[in-house]
Amino acid sequence: MTKEQEMKEEIQLVIKLMMDRVMQKVLVEDPFIKEDHKAEKPLYAALVPDEIFKGSHFERRFVTPFGNVWEKLAIVVANKGLGYGVKGHNITGRINAERLRRIQEVLNNLEHTEKGKNRIKPNWDSELEFVLEGKSSKIIPVTVVCDVYAKDIKNKKEYVFELKASLPNSDQTKVSKEKILKLYSMESCQIDGAYFALPYNPYGKREDYAWTFPARWFDMKNDPIVLIGNEFWEKIGGTGTYKAFIDAVNEIGEEYKNRIYREFLEIEPPIDMGKEKF
Repeated sequence: MTKEQEMKEEIQLVIKLMMDRVMQKVLVEDPFIKEDHKAEKPLYAALVPDEIFKGSHFERRFVTPFGNVWEKLAIVVANKGLGYGVKGHNITGRINAERLRRIQEVLNNLEHTEKGKNRIKPNWDSELEFVLEGKSSKIIPVTVVCDVYAKDIKNKKEYVFELKASLPNSDQTKVSKEKILKLYSMESCQIDGAYFALPYNPYGKREDYAWTFPARWFDMKNDPIVLIGNEFWEKIGGTGTYKAFIDAVNEIGEEYKNRIYREFLEIEPPIDMGKEKF
């Protein structure tokens, strides 16, 4: 079996396990009960078909667990691509006190706007340059817990990814930026690259990404440490990884769509459903 085939099967296994848990939840443990819905929301039930709220019931029980799957998928891809991947990895180093102070200054300037002035826009290159210019004899040990750590075994390079959902909130993004700045500020930098990564782009192209919350902390369209969609998967798994990922998901997608239509919605799937790919 080739490495590509192994990656595909492991990606599919992660998704199948999640989808099977979701189906168990919505069919057995927490099904949509029309009578309960009508009793709890009689006005909604009088105006909107039950099927609409039944779909919402499924969505809520699908979106949350899927958010926890991205890191697992990233580890699968890293292990088969770069050679090694793990989540929740600790990196401990030493940072001088002035650099730490400057990191907080950068974050404060991005978060708060002085009265009568325009909001400061993020610019990774200038921010990092400012932080690294900080000098102090006081050295402080710092530990950063990384979402995803990956090692390129062949080229002996180490990478860290702050991997968030594709529409992250502001607080999450701020924490990620602070962690990445600290990683680059360590004396004898211990990584070859640290990135803020999103698993896919709901807006299509990089230049069209328009979610405002992370834009307070990163220039989402231009900062070199921001990776979105295929940029992330190619970085962690190598050329062709994103297509392989999409193909792997599409192969098992029809099976679960059929089950959702027939077992959950209790209707027959559309005739042309098999033609849909993402």
